Order: sequence, then structure tokens, then C-alpha cells
Amino acid sequence: MSEISLGSWLTYGGYVESDSAIRTIHRAYDLGINFFDTANVYMRGEAEIVVGQAIKEFQRESIVLATKVFWPMGEGPNDRGLSRKHIIEQANASLKRLDVDYVDIYYAHRFDQETPVEETLRAFDDLVRQGKVLYLGVSEWTAEQISEAVHIADKKLLDRIVVNQPQYNMFHRVIEKEIIPVSEKHGIGQVVWSPLAQGVLTGKYKKGASIPEGSRATTNNTSIQRFLTDEYLNKVDHLTTVANELDITLSQLAIAWILRQPNVASALVGASRPEQIEENVKASGIVLEEGVIQKIEEILA
Repeated sequence: MSEISLGSWLTYGGYVESDSAIRTIHRAYDLGINFFDTANVYMRGEAEIVVGQAIKEFQRESIVLATKVFWPMGEGPNDRGLSRKHIIEQANASLKRLDVDYVDIYYAHRFDQETPVEETLRAFDDLVRQGKVLYLGVSEWTAEQISEAVHIADKKLLDRIVVNQPQYNMFHRVIEKEIIPVSEKHGIGQVVWSPLAQGVLTGKYKKGASIPEGSRATTNNTSIQRFLTDEYLNKVDHLTTVANELDITLSQLAIAWILRQPNVASALVGASRPEQIEENVKASGIVLEEGVIQKIEEILA
């Protein structure tokens, strides 16, 4: 899969007009991105519909398509979680919305405390055997939960997890301590989301300046607020200096820093217009020298 992948969280199916979303996906494909990520819960299925419309022009074998299951898709007690019933029903619904016969990766969007892991893995395994799913993944599972799933799959001869989708960026490095070591041990790669810390690592937010009109921070998205402190914005200023010295943008520096990690297969970016993906894709192939990485570590400390 491509080192840069394109997601649809907080973008397609409502926040961004369908025409703009489709043009962005097409531009990404033209630039060499072959990995497209969505989820059933994004705008309650609308994002999957937009992605499905966009990929119709592509040869199916030329792309890697991923979607997810877990979060509520209705008000009923069986409209959520990782039970066999919900997984099978949502997999079929996602295939219909995407208008494809199979997805390349199917993620458990979170861990389900109310469903036995074996039940979840058996349902996923059935989908693989039916040809509706090619590979299995999880998102935001702990190292212990990943290890349990691998152990059960091996013991019961079920299809294994091969990919994890965690949050990872310069300001959020939780996975380095346990997730990456466990994943490396079991042959699991990372496809990381929020590599630009919700846009803070693009440099658009400045210390002491008003929030730019139309930016993500002006919406009801509260997850970005924790990065809009003087502490983080000071770090953004210093990181921008490093990027300028390398003659690249801050966003390219942030993505290249992520891709330095051998266990990271792809950085999942969001884009509401083609120009954004044009800038981000240039991060692929940038190699940061050890001295630059050390300078970044000093800033982040």
C-alpha cells in the first residue's frame, strides 16, 4: 500500500461536498495513493457512499479499500459492537454502500468489552472465507487486547490480525511504548490516523492569533482543542523552523517523521480539496537525517 493513505473521517459525506470529495480522491489516485479508508459510522454510511462513487473509475485490483465496524449505526441494542450479528450485518451493508464485492481491510473500530473475542474473530474469519474481506485489522486496541486476539486466532486456526490503526503523531506517541513492540512481535503493521494532530502540525494555528475561518477548530470537534495551548503552539513554531531549514512544509516534516518508524506502513491523512493531498503526498520518500530527528526530539521534549 502507499505510504500516504486517504481517509474520510470528518470530511466526506457531509462536511465536504461530494464533488470536492470525489475530485480529491481522484487526485490522490493520480498522485500514486492506492489506499483509501472509511468507516460505516462516518456520517452514518454517507462517507462510504461517497468513497464508493469515487472509486468506480478505478480498476478494483489497483486499490486497497478499508472500512470498519463497531460504533452505533442505529438505536437498537444490536446496532453496535462486535457481536457476530452486528459484524455480519454491517459488513454486508458496507459492501452495498461502497458498491464493491469485497473490502481489502476490515477493522474492528474499537474493542468490545461485551463480546467474547473469539466470537468476533470467528465472524471476521467467516467473512474472509466468504471472500468479502481479505485482511483483518483493529483500531485503538491495547497491546494486551491485540495479544489476546493473536493467541486466540492461532489456537483456533482463525484468520489473524495484520494491521492496527492507532492515533500517532509528534504530539501523541502512546503507541511507541507497548503497541509497536507487540505488533512487531506478531507481524502487525500500523496505519496511523491523525498524523497532523487534527491540522495543528500544518502550522495554520498560531500562538496569540485568532483561529482561521473555516478551520477544523471552528467546528464542534473538541479533540483538537488540547493541542491549541501555548505549550504545543510553541513547539509548532520551533518545528516550523526545522521544516524551513529543510525546505519542506511542516506537514511534510510531520508525516516524514512518522514514516521514519519501520512498523508504520502508512500515514492516513484527510483532505477536503485536491491541493491538500498534493502537499501531503510529497512527504513520501523524504528521509530525515539522524541529526534532524534528534533536533525534533529536543523540541518535542
